[in-house]
Amino acid sequence: MISRIPQRTSWDADYNRRLAQIAEEAGFDYALTQIRFTAGYGAEYQHESVAFSHALLAATSRLKVIAALLPGPWNPTLAAKQIATISHLSGGRIAVNIVSGWFSGEFRAIGEPWLDHDERYRRSEEFIRCLRGIWTQDAFTFRGDFYRFTNYTLKPKPVDALPEIFQGGSSRAARDMAARVSDWYFTNGNTPEGLQAQVEDIRAKAASQGDAPKIGVNAFVIARDTEEEARAVLDDIIAHADPEAVKAFGHEVKNAGKASPEGEGNWAKSSFDDLVQYNDGFRSNLIGTPDQIAARIIDLKDAGANLVLLGFLHFQEDVAYFGREILPRVRALEAARAGTEAAAAA
Repeated sequence: MISRIPQRTSWDADYNRRLAQIAEEAGFDYALTQIRFTAGYGAEYQHESVAFSHALLAATSRLKVIAALLPGPWNPTLAAKQIATISHLSGGRIAVNIVSGWFSGEFRAIGEPWLDHDERYRRSEEFIRCLRGIWTQDAFTFRGDFYRFTNYTLKPKPVDALPEIFQGGSSRAARDMAARVSDWYFTNGNTPEGLQAQVEDIRAKAASQGDAPKIGVNAFVIARDTEEEARAVLDDIIAHADPEAVKAFGHEVKNAGKASPEGEGNWAKSSFDDLVQYNDGFRSNLIGTPDQIAARIIDLKDAGANLVLLGFLHFQEDVAYFGREILPRVRALEAARAGTEAAAAA
């Protein structure tokens, strides 16, 4: 979050190794490591995602870790080999999140060309096609606008099933790319109604491909004994926001969205309060009592979400609490619904 509110959370390796173990014990299936090359907007300390993902995998036995990759700084040759190696080292528990990029200042700072909006997604689509080709074919040949391969063979290839490929974005180009090539589509926090509209759009586009991507939605969790207490924590987070950093972040991400042909991207409708949490996590409304949060997770599932990507104020404590108090309630609601549907079918 872009807030100065005290957080019992740390970027260091030991903290995050233990966090991954707590998440695994709590019943989480995935963890995501993000990538940014320049410090700023309240996130000054970030490790390189692939190496950091491997460290988390080495500290766990079941959790799958999603490493963020940014085409431009990465090319498919390096990424395919890194991820294939980690697949062997972790028993196939590595996945990737292909980030097309929204921060032009970051690219300028590291001397990378900044492409137009839809060109970034075209490059990402080629990147994904190359990853899959390298992982599945010998003598892989590809002729694209951004990448070219000639009779390239990678060995060893990933173990068992291919690493899952995630991507995000809300623009037309992002959704169309997801429909064509991605296993998973990440979207910013949203209401169930807003999420359902995105899901229906992607599934309609993917119908001709025969295999629609699964959907992950971002959400920030604040669980307390009463909804009033949870809302008070949210108010406190926003009251302690760093206004200059929030506005600067909002300026960059909204400009990136406006550069799309339709003039709308992931953060087009985000308010100042929404932007305090990087991916509109407050908008998913997982703020209240454990019972309320569990019911709202089911609402997101009904709207088409296959995964909820969660953020917290105090990660280690809150992830453990979520596993202890909220996840069992979600599973109970799912079981009750399954029982009702089975009875109705009988």
